[in-house]
Amino acid sequence: MRKNLLAILLVLPALVMIVLFFIVPLIASILGAFEVGDAWGLGNFRKSFELYSSDMIFTVVIVTVSTALIGLFSIAIGGYLTLGENPRAVAILRWLYRWPMFIPFIVVGQILRTFLAKNGLMNNILVSLGILTPLQTIGFLDWRGIVIAFVWKQTPFVTLLVAGAMASLDRSTIEAARNLGASRLRILIEIVLPQIAGTLLVGLILSFVTMMSVLSVPLMINAQSPTMLTADIAFRINAHGDYGVANALGMISLILTTGVALIYLRQTMKERS
Repeated sequence: MRKNLLAILLVLPALVMIVLFFIVPLIASILGAFEVGDAWGLGNFRKSFELYSSDMIFTVVIVTVSTALIGLFSIAIGGYLTLGENPRAVAILRWLYRWPMFIPFIVVGQILRTFLAKNGLMNNILVSLGILTPLQTIGFLDWRGIVIAFVWKQTPFVTLLVAGAMASLDRSTIEAARNLGASRLRILIEIVLPQIAGTLLVGLILSFVTMMSVLSVPLMINAQSPTMLTADIAFRINAHGDYGVANALGMISLILTTGVALIYLRQTMKERS
């Protein structure tokens, strides 16, 4: 009995923090989404779909495309770290690919805004090299800039998981495939990738949920419509003080991520069992 009480006391501070700063705000947000004036209803959701249906589609497309590209780049980088034959190139790549992981999203937005603008660093370099003329330069401060920011920021995180899973594989299967004449690409696709698919899936799910919640990148890079739901939520609160529609948009974002989160939970339970 004393041990049980001690265990409860040890866990109690964490439970209090979760209840106060997650459960209570979540319940308040859900209730606020259905509160229309002094009554209850679906008015906030109807208004959300009338005003921001294109932004919902935009958000899903942007995050899905970014997730797919993150998966491809993570597999490519992790595969080269595992199967690469040039030790110096492997060491340089292992040292370089992690750096974006330690940069906050707001800094990523500012860096890429400076780099991808029409008169930004990228176009200035291309003009100075004679590849483009000033009239031929174009900016990427739109949906392309958001995708570039998300992929650049989240690829190191997924690669770290994928490369670790690849490094823990039994090398005998890889060496056997090499002895039989299989190329590195075939080894990666047919032998390595099926064994780390679970780890890759978890990393992509976590990245998907993270990108759905980012506010700074769409605000700083894509100052036009359509935009992401996080920017719409901030606009409804800051410009109109409309917490009802903001809560409804938050509920819609929660529903969009719930399906992905369920896949993550299912994978986690499967690994534990």
